[in-house]
Amino acid sequence: MISIREREDRVTFEVKVHPRANRNAITGEVGGALKLSLTAPPANGRANEACIEFFANLLKVPRSSVTIATGRSSRNKVIRVAGVTAKYVRDRIEAEVRS
Repeated sequence: MISIREREDRVTFEVKVHPRANRNAITGEVGGALKLSLTAPPANGRANEACIEFFANLLKVPRSSVTIATGRSSRNKVIRVAGVTAKYVRDRIEAEVRS
């Protein structure tokens, strides 16, 4: 399972983004990071916005709670989510993968 780090009122975890996919979905793990397929292209920050929106919807938090901490111009990103616990994030991700 991926490493989800919890500090104070936020969590961080790593994601490897695969843009221009057929659908938006978590498709597995790679090197300790979530593998996230997105339909958006990487141009003009559209994949970053799609990534933020995906996790905001998945975790049922406002978009403003989800940020890309590192990797805005890379496929490898660290996602920061405010106002949730590591257990909550892990449970939501596992539920998404099972469905």
